[in-house]
Amino acid sequence: MSSLRQKWISDPAFKLFKKVLPPLSSTEKEAMEAGSVWWDGELFSGQPDFQKLHHYPKPSFTAEEQSFMDNELETLLEMLDDHKIVKEDRDLPENVWTYMRKERFFSLNISTEYGGREFSALANSTIVSRLATRSISAAVTVMVPNSLGPGELLSHYGTQEQKDYWLPRLADGTDIPCFALTGPEAGSDAGGIPDQGVVCYGLHQGKEVLGIRLSWNKRYITLAPVATVVGLAFKLSDPEKLLGDKEDIGITCALIPANHEGVEIGERHDPLGLAFMNGPTRGNDVFIPMEWLIGGSEYAGKGWRMLVECLSAGRGISLPALGTAIGHLTARTTGAYAYVRKQFGMSIGKFEGVAESLGRIGGLTYLLEATRTLTTTSLDLKEKPGIVTAIAKYHMTEIARVILNDSMDIHSGRAIQDGPMNYLASHYLGIPVAITVEGANILTRNLMIFGQGATRCHPYVLKEMEAAANPDEKEGAKQFDKLLFKHIRHATKNSIGALIAALTGSAFVKANMSGPTKPYYKQLTRLSRVLAVSADMAMLTLGGELKRKEMISARLGDGLSYLYMASAVLKKYEDDGRQQSDLNYVHYAMQHCLYHAAKSLNEVYRNYPSKAVGRLLKGLLFPLGNHYQAPSNDLSLAVAESLMIPGAHRDRLTHLCYIGKGEDDSVGLMEKAFLALYSIQGLEKKLYRGIKDGKVARKGLLADRLIQAKEAGVLTAEEIDAILAAEKLRYKAIQVDHFSHDFSKVLTNQTVKPKLNNVA
Repeated sequence: MSSLRQKWISDPAFKLFKKVLPPLSSTEKEAMEAGSVWWDGELFSGQPDFQKLHHYPKPSFTAEEQSFMDNELETLLEMLDDHKIVKEDRDLPENVWTYMRKERFFSLNISTEYGGREFSALANSTIVSRLATRSISAAVTVMVPNSLGPGELLSHYGTQEQKDYWLPRLADGTDIPCFALTGPEAGSDAGGIPDQGVVCYGLHQGKEVLGIRLSWNKRYITLAPVATVVGLAFKLSDPEKLLGDKEDIGITCALIPANHEGVEIGERHDPLGLAFMNGPTRGNDVFIPMEWLIGGSEYAGKGWRMLVECLSAGRGISLPALGTAIGHLTARTTGAYAYVRKQFGMSIGKFEGVAESLGRIGGLTYLLEATRTLTTTSLDLKEKPGIVTAIAKYHMTEIARVILNDSMDIHSGRAIQDGPMNYLASHYLGIPVAITVEGANILTRNLMIFGQGATRCHPYVLKEMEAAANPDEKEGAKQFDKLLFKHIRHATKNSIGALIAALTGSAFVKANMSGPTKPYYKQLTRLSRVLAVSADMAMLTLGGELKRKEMISARLGDGLSYLYMASAVLKKYEDDGRQQSDLNYVHYAMQHCLYHAAKSLNEVYRNYPSKAVGRLLKGLLFPLGNHYQAPSNDLSLAVAESLMIPGAHRDRLTHLCYIGKGEDDSVGLMEKAFLALYSIQGLEKKLYRGIKDGKVARKGLLADRLIQAKEAGVLTAEEIDAILAAEKLRYKAIQVDHFSHDFSKVLTNQTVKPKLNNVA
């Protein structure tokens, strides 16, 4: 029976599969094989095990990590003046560089054996996030050596001799590293690196040794202008076959002292006016000994896999940390500003148009924090989930762009006047940097998340591809036969399950959870099945064309991404102890994710190359239409309202936002004004009742009306003093910076006095 099945079904399917199989370049193959599959695999299965999700460890810090964040990190934050760094010095102050070296901020991920901090991914991410709320330039300076850099590569792949020499020097800041991958002709297409190395003999320290003659031209390299050691990716060839029988060896990584003869660094780029060090590095016909290859000659040609595995870890920490920082900063400050800033006698946050944007900031900040902590959990479990970290990098930086725009809109004129009072300007300039680096977002979304994820995370496709690639075709066909029918059963089960869930509103979908979030588990399972069926159909009908149908691939990737982020929200809600005050944020984030996941998948069907297949998928998976809804007006208003109320819920949502203690610290000033205004809301109501009763004038200067209120017995002298103190803070907080004509002096708050006419 099995032989007949194979003859009439499996073998023809095997031949068809090999025909439609998308061709993989060597770099794609290495990327596909590198790293690991994690929760993304569960979502692709159509049967996600949420008990497994909730058994992942709850995010926590060691005593050493907590102490560092409470002490060394806080000290560094107090040392930073971002306006001076960006506008005047165009560099971090020397005492800041010295402090970061001394306290080993550049070795958060290096083992304690070599003098590093050896912190968790969660701690690393948290440090960068909190630092970024204060200064993007300082955060980027810290994050780069702790993500994709020589330290990470040496820790995983270096020879013992390389580790013993370089890691202690990197740990204590004796050496500052950079890593040079991108060049004028090769960014996302790492396989197209034009930088060349040739194996040959040459002179090193007066002796003829086996080595490499290198030429390179790189740009956009963070820390290059101050680096003392350069990590370098290049293509290596061995025309004389001095290393073996292979002439084209492939992408290779080396570590080269910056003072080595022929190495050119020191110039700077200007990344939108931000002050972190970034610049080019070049070399022409530079000879290096073979032992400068990271991992030695044994790792010649293995550079791309090394980079993919390390980049996936760094991508899950550094750029998501910047995105999260923007969430914490904008939620804290915009909620405060929306309460403090008044128009027509009331806080602008009470206007529904403003509240809609403010609600989006709050709901998406919760989503950012949830995604950050779930992603770092995977890394702390020693996973290397390339797809999960790509999702985090792309969506978290894009969400940050959305809520930063919302915050700019609400702050309006105050946000577009630069100066020490503006806590948004540097972040507004910095978000395009986060979106561009470590894989441009367009590439990540259109080619990577689903393009690699569909094959990498699918329960059967990668194994089927391996069977198809088996040089023993008979054995490959036999393996394929077993996999094919498992795949058919899997697809059939998901198709039936998705159809039944669609027709019954997911009423019969199992969800071993209780409480107000239970329906979300049902909907996530339903959409997981929808994604699984859609992915199977896309790979079956499009085959190799799927790589070129980037908009289809991107929308399928969006479906996966929103399911991942929704899972993160549910995990965070459980980890935080099901806080009742967080529920509106949970509802907002979950409804946002489910709505966009379903919308993305329906866009796939509407734009499917074969209209018939598109209609088939829509009829099977959404037979009654797409009824997922974006967060309602009432929910947006509730979230917005909560951001304008001081308390534990607001502190929990924005706990990474640094609030300076200085009298004129921009964030600290806005916070003080907010708390002061909130504390007198009862007094403002008393004054308003006095106005309604005709005891106090409806219009005029506040000072005059307060005198009337005192004379009429509406307010006491102490109450009037409290109102005046709060009003003074409010007026100071809403100011923008102004300068002397030549911009040589900041005059803010030196000449401006309140008119005291805005409380009613």
